[in-house]
Amino acid sequence: MDRIIKNKRLLVKRAGLLVYDIFAVMASSAVGLLLRFDLSYSELLNTVGGRTWQEHLWYYLPLNILATILVFYLFHLYTSLWTYASVPEMTATISACLVASVLQAVGMLSLRLYMPRAYYFLYCMCLIVFVMVSRFAYRLFGTFVLKKTEDARTRNVMVIGAGEAGSSLIREMKTSRYIKKSVMCVIDDDNSKIGSYIHGVKVVGGRDEIIESAAQYNIDEIIIAMPSAARQHLKKILEICKETKCELKTLPGIYQLVNGEVNVSQLRKVDVEDLLGREPIEVDLDSIMKYVTDKVVLVTGGGGSIGSELCRQIASHKPKQLIIFDIYENNAYDVQQELAKKYTELNLKVLIGSVRNTSRVRDIFRTYRPDIVYHAAAHKHVPLMEVSPNEAIKNNVMGTWKVAQAAVDFGVTKFVLISTDKAVNPTNIMGATKRICEMIVQSYNHRGSTVFVAVRFGNVLGSNGSVIPLFRKQIAAGGPVTVTDPNIIRYFMTIPEAVSLVLQAGAYAKGGEIFVLDMGEPVKILDLAENLIRLSGYVPGEDIEIKFTGLRPGEKLYEEMLMKEEGMQDTANKLIHIGKPIEFDEDDFYEKLHELNVESKKEQADVGKWIKKLVPTYHYVPGNNYIPGEHNS
Repeated sequence: MDRIIKNKRLLVKRAGLLVYDIFAVMASSAVGLLLRFDLSYSELLNTVGGRTWQEHLWYYLPLNILATILVFYLFHLYTSLWTYASVPEMTATISACLVASVLQAVGMLSLRLYMPRAYYFLYCMCLIVFVMVSRFAYRLFGTFVLKKTEDARTRNVMVIGAGEAGSSLIREMKTSRYIKKSVMCVIDDDNSKIGSYIHGVKVVGGRDEIIESAAQYNIDEIIIAMPSAARQHLKKILEICKETKCELKTLPGIYQLVNGEVNVSQLRKVDVEDLLGREPIEVDLDSIMKYVTDKVVLVTGGGGSIGSELCRQIASHKPKQLIIFDIYENNAYDVQQELAKKYTELNLKVLIGSVRNTSRVRDIFRTYRPDIVYHAAAHKHVPLMEVSPNEAIKNNVMGTWKVAQAAVDFGVTKFVLISTDKAVNPTNIMGATKRICEMIVQSYNHRGSTVFVAVRFGNVLGSNGSVIPLFRKQIAAGGPVTVTDPNIIRYFMTIPEAVSLVLQAGAYAKGGEIFVLDMGEPVKILDLAENLIRLSGYVPGEDIEIKFTGLRPGEKLYEEMLMKEEGMQDTANKLIHIGKPIEFDEDDFYEKLHELNVESKKEQADVGKWIKKLVPTYHYVPGNNYIPGEHNS
């Protein structure tokens, strides 16, 4: 019914335009002829060729109306959406009127209907004016009348960038009655643009004027319209903008300009990733991912943050079969639905189970015979593992051991362990268990034909349980934002960046390596918290409190990517390095590993001393019992 009503309204609007155009043709004919004779009606009654000028005009009028309506139809003057009319519609209107006027001249001359030569020019001008008024009246009404009546409810906006993107956004915000934003000023570093106007809005100055202009014009929102700007340049602009109390938004990328999609709907809030000050890491996966094409690929922990992104990128390179193995069914289901919808031809299998279950793991390997295994299943939360250390051992260490053994027994070609920088000189249970996993991978590399490698990286922005989602929730709740220590620093990388480097490291793998990803420059967590508060439109310490809670059990002020003994070797990708494996007594290692397995099943309160036997670099404090609930954070 709604569609029928809308269609009827549309039909009425188009019929109204058509009737108006008929009267416009008649009025233009009469006014054009009157203008030719200086508005003297008596002159119209003079005869030429047996008829008065007026009779020549009205004799051809029906044909002129039909021809004009046909031309207007062909130029889409009855189907354009005039609510959003702009330069293309104006061009089409003028062109249609010119063509209709030329047809009138040709037709009248062919029928020996005489008119003064100047008439045709005057008729064309009148027709353009009358038709333009009808097409642009609503647009002008919405711009100059409706927008002014709604000014009290608008947000004052500053646009940074006086290029094509900025111009498009300003035009849309000024003309659309549905956008409650008023552009007050424009900022651009190009001196040649300063002082000029874009759609009636003045370019007031360069970046040095941002803070002063924000106060002068009472700005509520700053929109950064520089989609092609480098991250380093954008960071400097954002550093200034965050000193204001304004909400920040930006355009996602240059492709919106290419596709003609630059409009208000393309704006997004500025993410804290924009303040990391580096370009996104780009890897040409197409040239290196042939090793997964037509292969059976198993991803343990495939429903998690890293595991699910692994599955997405692997799925796009046509594996023979992709197997997702995860204990948490909700995450696994979500990934299954996403991949099934996007990759309809993908041979996808989602299996629920734990890497701690030997029978389940071996049954999967026996049934599906994977060629490549990405082992991402693990407990990763440092504070939680400090109070449940035996669970970290059972899942991280013993789970990795069981999956590695199955990989050797069932002829897997390549095994890639997802590790962490916390495995280097570990101060916590999670990091220590991951270091043991690396040692298992290293030792298993020469137990069969399987190539075993580990990939080590730092914190991943936006992953489950990471600091950014926590900060956002705390800000949304009004604070406080909790930071453990004012000097704590971390390395950060986005999930797609980390996973693409993991996949490339898998292509480089020859066996036994520990690949280390270049995470860029470290970032202070306090700076991250302050930036996120400012980007949300608040003032740190005034609107949102920052509370220091102290380092949690096992937490470092800074993370390391390599131990001193490992050294560093470059690969073809300068962002991926290889740590030299540290030799150890494997017989002694596995004897102690069996012992650790036994003790963890006894639910030892202080299992750290057995871990210390396996990981000499583990910072273990004797007598520091990890009692469940004692260090709960």
